[in-house]
Amino acid sequence: MAANCNLLALLCLLALSVAVPSGADQSSSAKKKTYIVRVDGSAKPAAFPTNRHWYDAALSAATASATDDLDPHPAAVIHTYASVFHGFSARLSPLAAEALGSHPGVVGVYPEQVRRPQTTRSPQFLGLKSTDGAGLLAESDFGSDLVIGVIDTGIWPERRSFSDRDLGPVPAKWKGQCVAGKGFPVTLCNRKLIGARYFSGGYEATSGRMNESAEVRSPRDTDGHGTHTASIAAGRYVYPASTLGYARGVASGMAPKARLAAYKVCWAAGCFDSDILAAFDAAVSDGVDVISLSVGGVVVPYYLDAIAVGAFSAMEAGIFVSASAGNGGPGGLTVTNVAPWMTTVGAGSMDRDFPADVKLANGVIVPGVSVYGGPGLPPGKLYPLIYAGSEGGDGYSSSLCLEGSLNPTAVKGKIVVCDRGINSRAAKGEVVRKAGGVGMILANGVFDGEGLVADCHVLPATAVGAAGGDVIRRYIADAPSKSPPMATIVFRGTRLGVRPAPVVAAFSARGPNPQSSEILKPDVIAPGLNILAAWPDGVGPAGIPSDGRRTEFNILSGTSMACPHVSGLAALLKAAHPTWSPAAIKSALMTTAYTRDNRGQTMLDESTGNASTVMDFGAGHVDPQKAMDPGLVYDTAAFDYVSFLCNLNYTLQNIRAITRRAADCNGARRAGHAGNLNYPSMSAVFVQDGRARMSTHFIRTVTNVGSAGSIYKATVKAPLGSTVTVEPSQLVFRRAGQKLSFLVRVEAASRAVKLSPGSSSIKSGTLTWSDGRHTVNSPIVVTVQAPLS
Repeated sequence: MAANCNLLALLCLLALSVAVPSGADQSSSAKKKTYIVRVDGSAKPAAFPTNRHWYDAALSAATASATDDLDPHPAAVIHTYASVFHGFSARLSPLAAEALGSHPGVVGVYPEQVRRPQTTRSPQFLGLKSTDGAGLLAESDFGSDLVIGVIDTGIWPERRSFSDRDLGPVPAKWKGQCVAGKGFPVTLCNRKLIGARYFSGGYEATSGRMNESAEVRSPRDTDGHGTHTASIAAGRYVYPASTLGYARGVASGMAPKARLAAYKVCWAAGCFDSDILAAFDAAVSDGVDVISLSVGGVVVPYYLDAIAVGAFSAMEAGIFVSASAGNGGPGGLTVTNVAPWMTTVGAGSMDRDFPADVKLANGVIVPGVSVYGGPGLPPGKLYPLIYAGSEGGDGYSSSLCLEGSLNPTAVKGKIVVCDRGINSRAAKGEVVRKAGGVGMILANGVFDGEGLVADCHVLPATAVGAAGGDVIRRYIADAPSKSPPMATIVFRGTRLGVRPAPVVAAFSARGPNPQSSEILKPDVIAPGLNILAAWPDGVGPAGIPSDGRRTEFNILSGTSMACPHVSGLAALLKAAHPTWSPAAIKSALMTTAYTRDNRGQTMLDESTGNASTVMDFGAGHVDPQKAMDPGLVYDTAAFDYVSFLCNLNYTLQNIRAITRRAADCNGARRAGHAGNLNYPSMSAVFVQDGRARMSTHFIRTVTNVGSAGSIYKATVKAPLGSTVTVEPSQLVFRRAGQKLSFLVRVEAASRAVKLSPGSSSIKSGTLTWSDGRHTVNSPIVVTVQAPLS
């Protein structure tokens, strides 16, 4: 091993620093974890025939030199990477990771993160009609030659949504494969599902060998999440479709003829970065056109974010990457997957819901929602009503209806009110059912507000908002002993034409962008509340082990469901406009998005019932028909993102870890600031410093993707308290494809905004370019922050 180490030291060409902190804590250094190692691919010594031989030698040398590594089993490479970057992953002690980082040729060593999935009417709601001969579906041939790679929990290939009926041959560009595994022969792939792989090395390195009685070592989906998201993106037309009788009709994905490739990376313990990167690596080399990733986690600097790193290489390869914004709403600073080279998608509602109201004995009706397909409560019969937190069992845990917390004597034969939180919503119903309850009312807390999710419950149950929960609990508490509280649940089926719609879902993660406030995130919202899509055979619709029901479709909510809507739309746009870059597609979706609901008013925030803001919906709700012909696009190339990273004051090593290239930041930093990235939105951040007025500017370049001879004029709706000017205020395009630049100057009155220390004020406006036919909208956000003291 010493000989290998000396050979590396002599022959390698590049020595760069490591991201692992020096002086690792000796008290905890024996705890191994998975690290992702990025190397300079050009620095491989000629003595090694392959990169893998080089990696093995470097790994052996590093573990041999680490005094904290007492494991008798030598460290082994988990995955190697060649498409998104050159490198590998391995399980190491902190000192071994530090030693490895000092080896020549190593660009960085980064600890792995664990992430989680972000969990039929939507084509019609989005205006995608299969009978429309001139719409986006027809123009793109339903996305037939495009390949969408879904990085998720796998797929259930037998579903009708994945039929290859009437599809042409697999696109000639496809280089991927169908990997066989338990219960998944290669014959299950077809002209629709053209690729299927699974990646479990990172998961098993951390969690131990997979329990194959509970999970399957194959691309088969035993969770449901991946099947659901894949069919949203590209499911075929299926009729009849419903979940337990709800949402009856035709089910369809956004790009019904697009091809699918499933990359399974999520397992019982989560989705591990090393596996996610392996999936990105495979997807890029396989030849996908779109990557859909409904997985998220904590926000870290981009060079430490495996998803951001994988997405950058995908973007360079011309692949559009759509990622879920996260389900941390309605609080601010909760948005995840925030790298500007990805499209970050929040969730909104559709004009369909599933009302299930609570009727109290005093005549009060509390609105709720549910998807319950079993025997209902007899019409007109009222049942005793209790709040689990006051008489169901042991206080706090019983208020949440946690496993084993309810007193069967107090619960039997009653409808039980449970507070939302900790365990899953459907699991609470199972706890009530096992304790003898006849029904459940799931009440939101203050944080959840009025946001409601319709779940497939295992007993008669409904969800009510925070205000409704207070009404019910107050009714229970105030009921006289001679007239105990009574109630029933009335299930009203499927309701269409709901107004207002869309609204921003309460759970949808919100801005500001916690990593770089100069970039507005989320970018857009799409349908993500109560979405019907395909579901596997092996999992009940409630998603809990005790649910033995089986259904071909299920109704789920989350930004996980919103993300594949945009993935499918991106495939349609790419099919209609093959030369468009990922940034151009994102721009088309953002600048044509709308912010008004079907009443003509600003979209509401479901959690509060008040008007939502750009921090909730970004540029707005996607409008695919308008996105097909946006007029102008804000295009962005890889070198633009390098300048952006320079202006974030990233080190050259940090930038190289993301971009795989050396960067010269001197020119980029002289040229402007991070907000000058050619993005379809503009975000100005000012810190009060005593000046009367503060100003900044944005330089933007638009490309004419419309007709020659177009003249666009600028209209500005300035954020409150700010002045915005545009120079020039008119753009004259002589030809299609022509690029023109303009400058936007933003000035804010600092003293007009009175803020407490550390607080901020966020106001928004809009820059609109119009030629009389196209309307190209860009949000302008002005944030004024007060210093901490």
